[in-house]
Amino acid sequence: MTATAVLTARALLLDMDGTLVNSDASVERVWRRWAQRHGLDGDEVMKVVHGRQGYASMALLLPERPMEQNHADNARMLAEETADTDGVVAIPGAPEFLASLRGLPHALVTSADVPLSTARMAAAGLEQPGVRVTAESVGASKPDPEGFLKGAAELGVAPEDCVVFEDSGAGIAAGRAAGMTVVGVGPRAAAHEPDVVVEDLTKVRVQAGADGTIRLHIG
Repeated sequence: MTATAVLTARALLLDMDGTLVNSDASVERVWRRWAQRHGLDGDEVMKVVHGRQGYASMALLLPERPMEQNHADNARMLAEETADTDGVVAIPGAPEFLASLRGLPHALVTSADVPLSTARMAAAGLEQPGVRVTAESVGASKPDPEGFLKGAAELGVAPEDCVVFEDSGAGIAAGRAAGMTVVGVGPRAAAHEPDVVVEDLTKVRVQAGADGTIRLHIG
């Protein structure tokens, strides 16, 4: 639906790629090279990879390949992506949005690992949240809700009191499966039916409530 809403939460869980950071240029370069190496159509590959950990995308794209190979290939891909930050920039409104969350419960929940998330947030000039749930922290990739549930647990907040910010189909499905309200960010999000959609983070205003709640004015 069109974003004109006020949401209330006790914690916010934030995806990185496509939500806080526009890393599409790097993702396209690295994954299209991978597609070419494996004789796959690059456009079809790009429909799958957003939001998931690399090994999970590979399992969908090469279903006959042993998972051990996917994990080994994923490690190489993460190193490539970490080294390739050309064109990685902040989503409009992301610096101000993160600044408005200082002192409020929030966490980064990303399919990237620590080196990649650190490199991309730095390239985009964004401050790291104090709590981060990265690829190393979970046993299952989005759309599994594990990452969001772990983020809520680390913040000491019930899942139903969390609002997720996501851009991808896998991430939106993960937030929904965790029982959380989901704000979809950007053009990819609308097709996956989040609770609210915003063009970018300039459309979100954060207000701290006296009772410890966070009010999100969206639209």
